[in-house]
Amino acid sequence: MTMALVGMPNSGKSTFFNGITGSHSPIGNWPGLTVDLHQGNVQLQGQNVQLIDLPGIYDLHGLSEDEVIVRRFLENTPLDLLVLILNASQIDRQLRLALQVQQLGLPALLLLNMADEAERFGVRINTVMLSDQLAMPVLLISAKYNSCFKNVELELATVLAKAGPPRRVEGLEERLGAGEAELEGRLAELLNQCVQLPERLRDQRTRRLDQLLLHPLLGLPLFFLVMFLMFQAIYALGVPLQGLLGQLLGGFGSAVLTPLLAWAPAFVRGFLLEGLYQGIGTVAAFLPVIFLFFLAMAVVEDSGYLSRAAFLMDALMERLGLDGRSFVLSLMGFGCNVPAILGTRVMRSKGLRILTMLVIPFSLCSARLNVFLFMTAALFAPKQGAAVLFSLYLISFLAAILTALIFKGQFPSREPLVLELPPYRFPTLKQMLGRSWGEVRHFWFWSRKFIIFGVVAVWLLNNLPFGVAPASEQSLSGLLGSALQPLLQPIGINPKLTVALVFGFIAKEIVLGGLAVIYNQADTIQLGHAMARDISWTQAYSFMLFTLLYTPCLSTVAVIRNESKSWGVTLLSVFWSFLLAWLVAFIFFQGSRLIGVG
Repeated sequence: MTMALVGMPNSGKSTFFNGITGSHSPIGNWPGLTVDLHQGNVQLQGQNVQLIDLPGIYDLHGLSEDEVIVRRFLENTPLDLLVLILNASQIDRQLRLALQVQQLGLPALLLLNMADEAERFGVRINTVMLSDQLAMPVLLISAKYNSCFKNVELELATVLAKAGPPRRVEGLEERLGAGEAELEGRLAELLNQCVQLPERLRDQRTRRLDQLLLHPLLGLPLFFLVMFLMFQAIYALGVPLQGLLGQLLGGFGSAVLTPLLAWAPAFVRGFLLEGLYQGIGTVAAFLPVIFLFFLAMAVVEDSGYLSRAAFLMDALMERLGLDGRSFVLSLMGFGCNVPAILGTRVMRSKGLRILTMLVIPFSLCSARLNVFLFMTAALFAPKQGAAVLFSLYLISFLAAILTALIFKGQFPSREPLVLELPPYRFPTLKQMLGRSWGEVRHFWFWSRKFIIFGVVAVWLLNNLPFGVAPASEQSLSGLLGSALQPLLQPIGINPKLTVALVFGFIAKEIVLGGLAVIYNQADTIQLGHAMARDISWTQAYSFMLFTLLYTPCLSTVAVIRNESKSWGVTLLSVFWSFLLAWLVAFIFFQGSRLIGVG
C-alpha cells in the first residue's frame, strides 16, 4: 500500500516523516527544503506501507516547480491514502490547503502538527467539528516530541482499512477550478465554527528576540558573530577529535594491517596501505568535525534563525538580482552544493534560478571544509586557525556577491519573495543528533566512491611507470604537475598540490586523500608536518583560495546541467569559477610576495 505526505513548508512535515519512518530526511524552517521524493516504510498492524514525502507547497494551484511536481504525482500515482500535515499554530493561513485536498476526492487524513505550540499561543481547535466539515479524520500531534506516532499509526491503519482500492486524481485542475470560487467563503465558515484565535499570539519570546535579531542595524552583524562563534566552537572541539581518530587509524594500520600484508608483493602492499587505506583513513578522520558542523547548523536552521537571516539579507540580495531564498540556498550549499542547487526548483523565474545556480557553487561545502580544517590546523597557529577559516567563509560570500553583480543583467527576475518567519523553537537533542548523523552518513556514502577512485588514481600516478622513484618528477604525477606549472606556479601551487587539485575536480573529497597519498603519510599530524616543510603559509592559503573558488565538483556540474537544461549555463559556471579562483589566488600570492610576507 502507498501513502503520500503533503503539507506546507514550516509545518514539520519532514520531522514527522523522519519520526514515523525512522529515516533522516533534511529538516528546516524555510520553504522548499525537501525537493526530492523521499520514501520510507511504516509498519501498520503487521503490514508494510510505503510513505512518500512530497515537496512542501503552499497551494495546489501554485506555479513553482515543487507545486507542479505534487500535481503531477497526484495525477499519475495511484494512492491508498493522502496524509496532509499542517501547522496548528498557523491554521488560519494553512487550512486553505486542506479544503483543496478535500476537493481531490482521495481518502485523506489531516494531522495538525505543533499542537503544543498552538496551545501556548492561545489557539484552540475543535477537531471533531473540523473532521465533520472536512469529511476526513483530524488529529492534533506534536511530531517534535515523538509522542504522537502510536495514535497516528492506529488512525492510519483504520483509515486504510476503509479506503478501498488505490486511485489517482483524475482531472485535478478541473476539480480545483470548480471549487475555487466558493473556497474563501467555506474557509471563513470553518475558521469561525472550529477555530478560536487569540487577538494577539502569545509568543512574547519570539517577539522579544526578533526586536534584537531583526534589528535593521544590529541584525546582520549579530548573525555573522553567531556564525563566527560557531566556527570557533567547531574548531576547538573538532580538531582534537580529528587528531585522536587519525592517530587511532594510523596505529591500526601499523599494528594490524602492515603485518597482515607482509606476504604481499611490494607494489600490492603499497597500493593497499599507502594508497587505499591512507587516503580513505585521512578523510575518515574528519567525520567528527563534519558531525559537529552539522550539529551546529541543525540548531541554526531548526530554531528558525536561518529564515531570519534570509529576511535580513533580502534587501541586499534584491540589489544583486537575487532574493532571500538565494541566500538560504547558498547557506544550504555549506553542507553540499548539489541539494542546494536542486532547491532552486522552488523559484518560478528562470532568470532567478540560473543566477542562483551560478552563485551556489561558491558556498564552502563540507568536502572543502575537510581540506581547510586540516590545512589551518597543520600550517597555522591555533589562534589563527579559526580566523583563517572564517576568512574563507567571508570570501565565499564576496565571490557570490561579485558573481551576482556581474551576471544579474543577463538573468533578470521580478518574482516576489514569500518567506515564513516561524516562531523560535529549540530542536530536541534527538533531532539534532539524527540530522547530524544523517548528514555524515550521506557525506560518507555519497563520497566514498569518489574517494576510492581518487586516491587509487593518485597512488598509481605517483608509482607509475615502474622503475622511477615514487612521486618524483619522472612519475606520471610529476609529469602532470610539471605540465601545469606555467598555469599554477604564478599562484604558488607546486606540482604536488597540482595533482590534488586535478583530482579535486572529480570530487573535493579526493583532495585530502590525494595529499595523504602524494606525501605518503597516513597520520594527519605527520601529513601536516610534511606539508609544512614543503610549502609556506602563503602557498597554503593560496591553495585554499583556489580550492574554495575553482570549478565545482563533477556532481555539481552535472546537477547544474540537469536543472538549467543548458550547456551554456553549465560551461559558464565552470569557466567563471576557474577564472575567479585563479585571479583571487594570483592577487593574494603575488601581492604577498611584493610586500615581503610569507
